[in-house]
Amino acid sequence: MRIAFLNPQGNFDPHDSYWTSHPDFGGQLVYVKEVATAMASLGIKVDIFTRRIEDPQWPEFSSKIDHYPGVSNLNIVRINFGGKKFLPKEKLWPYLKEYIKGIEKFYQSEGEMPDFVTGHYGDGGISAAMFASMTNIPYSFTAHSLGAQKMDKLHVIKQNIEEMDTKYNFSTRIQAERTAMKFSSFNVVSTSMERFEQYSHKLYKGWISVEDDEKFKVIPPGVNLKIFNEHSSAQDEQMEKRLENVVAKYATSSRIDLPFIILSSRIEQKKNHISALKAYLNDEWLKNHANFLIVVRGMENVYEEYKELEENEKNVLSEVVNLIQKEKAEDRVFFIQANGQNELASLYRIASKKKSIFCNPALYEPFGLSIIEAMACGLPVVATKNGGPSEILKESDQEYGVLVNPEIPSEIAKGFTELLKNIDVYLTFQRKALMRVKEKYTWNATAKGYLKAINEAKAPFKKPEIPNFFWEGRLAPTLNL
Repeated sequence: MRIAFLNPQGNFDPHDSYWTSHPDFGGQLVYVKEVATAMASLGIKVDIFTRRIEDPQWPEFSSKIDHYPGVSNLNIVRINFGGKKFLPKEKLWPYLKEYIKGIEKFYQSEGEMPDFVTGHYGDGGISAAMFASMTNIPYSFTAHSLGAQKMDKLHVIKQNIEEMDTKYNFSTRIQAERTAMKFSSFNVVSTSMERFEQYSHKLYKGWISVEDDEKFKVIPPGVNLKIFNEHSSAQDEQMEKRLENVVAKYATSSRIDLPFIILSSRIEQKKNHISALKAYLNDEWLKNHANFLIVVRGMENVYEEYKELEENEKNVLSEVVNLIQKEKAEDRVFFIQANGQNELASLYRIASKKKSIFCNPALYEPFGLSIIEAMACGLPVVATKNGGPSEILKESDQEYGVLVNPEIPSEIAKGFTELLKNIDVYLTFQRKALMRVKEKYTWNATAKGYLKAINEAKAPFKKPEIPNFFWEGRLAPTLNL
């Protein structure tokens, strides 16, 4: 069997360059790489199709074909489309016809076509639908996140939709998602909540029914247990020294032995760093018995460098820094640089030895990959109750972490103290977290879930009806809200 993964945005390379440090290089790329790699290990021939970039500032993505070291059966195929320079995902929509034509040309040169296609995010989904309309090869759609929810969070209404379209191309994205979900063989969701909450949005009404069990497959993402685990690695000693230096710069040596409350995510408003920080700073016990640690990428000294960031990141860190300085908490709230998954896993293991915890306080988290990565390294978790974490951390009458309302700092603080004040509670949740990940959240299980769904997909396949503007390289007309 040969399977194609369509992921036009971001990029893939052997070193996972820019992951989590750029808005186009987020969890979606981790997901695609890991599922594709797991499928390849099961003997499936896999191709990841992304964009070729010939730009001195992005040298990692100039070759046409690439591979991951030690992984057979997997190609990273870069297609020429949209010019040579890097383009953010919002700018790719007019060029998707070039993308799928390039994919078709690649397979013609190979002398065979794929048996199945998986489309990721809205642009990958519509690309899969367009490819299916040309070849009659069926596809699945994995949205990762849907545009309608982002519109709601940004308060897009009839009066400002044209202005917001200029920046985000919401009208085009929604049309792409509608088409992709309607004509797919099935739609992959990480949780049941994602199916019933996100796909039921009024903007998808008439295009998909959340009651249609055949159209949805709940396939949770996994964690790379070769990287994220509780077993010490050679890199851990370097990370421990880095952590000690971070603390020593602002605090007495006694604080290095305290547990840490760790936040690790992209620096953006919806990740809600500020509420977790307020929860910590408003609780005297926590301030005296724990440290607060925010993971950053590409910054040695946040206090000096954050003003040079892009507007969104700068605004978030400005609020965080101002609160730290106002409360004179530089000696207990720290920033640490962890670039890449290996460094992050080392940090989690070091912190676990100090009986630390992980926090994901996002206003809404579609799944929560960062949660299971931390759990796999032995960190108990306090997380938002909104979205996927409610299914990761609770099943039937079993609890595998602490769920909180992310908009109520006092409730977040209560979650912190529940784990940190009682060592027996801490150890119980640590043990249950490790068990939960190994039993349910591995990439091998995710890959097998996809393959099972592909093998069970019902024929005949209905040829997708693609809106003309995608073929013509135009943006969609403005949505009628």
